[in-house]
Amino acid sequence: MPAHLQSTKTITARRPTWLIVTILCLSGTVVSLQQTLMVPLLPDFPKILHTTPDDVSWLVTATLLTAAVATPIVSKMADMYGKRRMMIVAMVTMVIGSVICAVGESFGWLVVGRAFQGLAASLIPVGISILRDELPKERVASAVALMSATLGIGSALGLPLSGLIYQGLGWEAIFWLSTAVGVLMIIAVLSVVPESELRTHGRFDYLGAVLLSIALTALLLAISKGGHWGWSSEPVILLFITAVVFLAAWVPYELRVSQPMVDLRTSSRRPVLLTNLASLLVGFSMYANMLATTQQLQLPEISGFGFGLAVTVAGLCMVPSGLAMVAFAPISAGLTKRFGAKTTLIVGAAVLALSYVARVFLTGQVWMVILGATAVSVGTAIAYAAMPTLIMRAVPITETASANGLNSLLRAVGTSTASAAIAAILTGLVAQHGELTLPTLSAFTTVFWVAAVAALAAIGVAVFIPAAQSVSTATGAIKLVPGAEQQDKRPSTAALPKLAAEPELQLADDEIVVRGTVLSSVGKAVRNAVVTALDLDGEPADWSRADNEGRYTLVLPGAGHYLVISSADGWAPSSAVADFAAGERDRKILLKERLALSGTVRSAGQPAARALLTLTKPTGEFVCSVRSDQQGGYQMPLPQTGRYILSGLAEGATEASAQQVFLSSQASVLNFDELPAAELVRS
Repeated sequence: MPAHLQSTKTITARRPTWLIVTILCLSGTVVSLQQTLMVPLLPDFPKILHTTPDDVSWLVTATLLTAAVATPIVSKMADMYGKRRMMIVAMVTMVIGSVICAVGESFGWLVVGRAFQGLAASLIPVGISILRDELPKERVASAVALMSATLGIGSALGLPLSGLIYQGLGWEAIFWLSTAVGVLMIIAVLSVVPESELRTHGRFDYLGAVLLSIALTALLLAISKGGHWGWSSEPVILLFITAVVFLAAWVPYELRVSQPMVDLRTSSRRPVLLTNLASLLVGFSMYANMLATTQQLQLPEISGFGFGLAVTVAGLCMVPSGLAMVAFAPISAGLTKRFGAKTTLIVGAAVLALSYVARVFLTGQVWMVILGATAVSVGTAIAYAAMPTLIMRAVPITETASANGLNSLLRAVGTSTASAAIAAILTGLVAQHGELTLPTLSAFTTVFWVAAVAALAAIGVAVFIPAAQSVSTATGAIKLVPGAEQQDKRPSTAALPKLAAEPELQLADDEIVVRGTVLSSVGKAVRNAVVTALDLDGEPADWSRADNEGRYTLVLPGAGHYLVISSADGWAPSSAVADFAAGERDRKILLKERLALSGTVRSAGQPAARALLTLTKPTGEFVCSVRSDQQGGYQMPLPQTGRYILSGLAEGATEASAQQVFLSSQASVLNFDELPAAELVRS
């Protein structure tokens, strides 16, 4: 093995698995704390900063917006430029933001600092992808479950922690503590977490990032501020229109660009699409617990059901919820290993729904509220643990960070929507108690019923997620046959065709990265081709979608023989056994047969040379046209499956013949036996 490959394995081996998991999860918890650090301070900040309560809400909104925008961008850059590198970038932005908040004495500087802190939220999906890359396969599921739970753990612990620091040391101390912890975590990540060698190549999609950022900012700003500004107000309507316009421009652009910001073709696959939709619904359901519980505990006793607790005490009541998420992360991992991630997600959502139904009735005592909130957190921990596994088993290994980033983004959209919906309910169902206007008990029970319905909807979506056909690489459990036995099953190397392979890196656990290009028989790149590799026992190893230059990347569990299946729209698929071994470089996958619509044309009993053949859609759109050759033969690229009108016109003729035909994804032969009036025949 070359020296540089040996050093990679040696360095990785020196890092204890438990230490990598601990540092990554602590980093996730630290950045999650930033989401709720401000909540206990919001009632006092208008007086401290000499501003209005509506303006102070920007200290939360700014963090929400930058977190949502940064998550898909940083996750994509992590796949391209290095996962640990982008983790450090995220932590540095948090430290910068914390320093700005600590030294800034004005409201404007605090908003800027909070915006920088929000950028760090992108760290969690990147950390999840590092766990898949670096951990032993049997440890991935439990570590991913714990990393997923850090979002809820940090959010729950941030409420009491910031309240205690604020009361004892002042509000500036909160940000100085964030600065110190952030610096320590940067040092820890640099010292312990190895840089993953799994990378995608190409040019970063800057235009796609800008279009998506504008659309997300407009959408989330409209959702978060709609209640304050009025849902029918001009600014909110304009923001929604802006979001729609930029998304409408972004989607077709992403389908054309070679290295898209978000691979919409992969994201539209049923496992990914349904998991993301379920994530949005679970995010909505989960956030209702976070918002409603502290408000219910702090409501004055005059309301008839409030407990009048101080902010700090109410925050301490959320600690059991955070601890429950820690405790149930390994349990959810066990469920995933035994029954699959789909079942785990359904169980988690079911616990969420049942817990909210229980919360409707658990309102009489503080311990009842704490018990209900903790039960909701248990369901959240179980459901959140399953989502990265479902995503990672359905996407190429080299795109795990960006795919998890999109999943995290949709959870953020769910939480933002929940925030707006809950605020509307709690401000809409109120009662007057002297000079105080307070939410009614029915307002809180309505919130719980809505959250329960969202959880039930998540179950309905999760039921249709395709079950895994085999143990997935996402959980790190590819079936590998011992070397001697595998060697006995393999064909002789001399008999194996050589496919495109450029194994460049020997990774932990003998993984190799394979890069190549899918080409046509004339050497032209085949865009958006799909390349799938399976071991010789039929277990999937990895798959990849080629870019516009035909380049693909596979991550295989080791050198050896694999069944490689390649396909692309308009091409006949190919399948062959390839021997991927270290040292092989730059061999190509060839798609030799282009699927086509072809046939012959005759007029007056003779071949009709230079006859015009035209294909259009029944709705009028032009598809293509060709001229027949001297023998009356023609050929045109096979379009997408559907109904078309094929017309034929002999050269010099004044009458043509046409008929509606249905074309499938297989090559078709359509002949004109006689022009201009002969019947169109399919053979």
